[in-house]
Amino acid sequence: LREVNEQQLWQLDFLIYLQIKCGVGSYDEMFTNIPRVFLALSRCYVEDRSSKVAWLNRSGIIFAGEDKWSLDPRVELEKRNPLEYSLRIQKVDVYDEGSYTCSVQTLHHPKTSQVYLIVQVPPKISNISSDITVNEGSNVTLVCMANGRPEPVITWRHLTPTGREFEGEEEYLEILGITREQSGKYECKAANEVASADVKQVRVTVNYPPTITESKSNEAATGRQALLRCEASAVPTPDFEWYRDDTRINSANGLEIKSTGSQSLLMVANVTEEHYGNYTCVAANKLGVTNASLYLYSKYGRGERDVQVVLTNTCLCSKYTVTL
Repeated sequence: LREVNEQQLWQLDFLIYLQIKCGVGSYDEMFTNIPRVFLALSRCYVEDRSSKVAWLNRSGIIFAGEDKWSLDPRVELEKRNPLEYSLRIQKVDVYDEGSYTCSVQTLHHPKTSQVYLIVQVPPKISNISSDITVNEGSNVTLVCMANGRPEPVITWRHLTPTGREFEGEEEYLEILGITREQSGKYECKAANEVASADVKQVRVTVNYPPTITESKSNEAATGRQALLRCEASAVPTPDFEWYRDDTRINSANGLEIKSTGSQSLLMVANVTEEHYGNYTCVAANKLGVTNASLYLYSKYGRGERDVQVVLTNTCLCSKYTVTL
């Protein structure tokens, strides 16, 4: 090697290419973040062609001069001019993270410069709880695991009109004594600074026994149609039954029962005196049973009749309502 003077000092630059952006590092040490799958390019320059140069990492020598010692096919030299000695890494992976050293040997002073490569990885949810069904009052634990570098921050949110976000940044969401109001979709979001957050959802179904939410009595005149309505809230959807004086009613003899979802209707096609009175609506599922009383009233009250009186002798026809 021939001797070099102070004006012939080698120089080292480190460039990281992310899509179309690049940054230039210092000569001594630089911490650089690059997303996985992009290209990492470490540029090393010398001003003296006789200098011996090598690239090393924690595993050993990568290149000594132009001789490649590494078996990694993704690693190669880039020499666009005689004084350039750059290290290129294709398809950067997390295992590439670490210290890289460019070592220059001269007659007077061996010189090294080091750069530390930090590989960033977008957040990715790797595991989330499956949709679950539980009974009201149970304790529920939802799990959301995510990978990424930096480590993703995980947040949970109950997807309701209020959109409540739970405090804390935890992989596990604990719900103690869950209520029916806490059923629905829960969103897990994993976020870091590298890319857009990864979001997934889990549905929680809460079973609870029936509760009668509406029971509407009605009134009707004889010979008319009548309708009694009963509604109940329950999960699973309740089954309905109708009773009159402890006797179960079926769809027959002018009576028809129509039950759809949370509502049941008892319809009377042609009301007679025998139809007036108390009816019981029963709603049941596997968790419980409840009932409500409904009444079918006479439109004119007890004992009233609609009577027509015709005075044929005078040809004067009138209509009266009398109480017998």
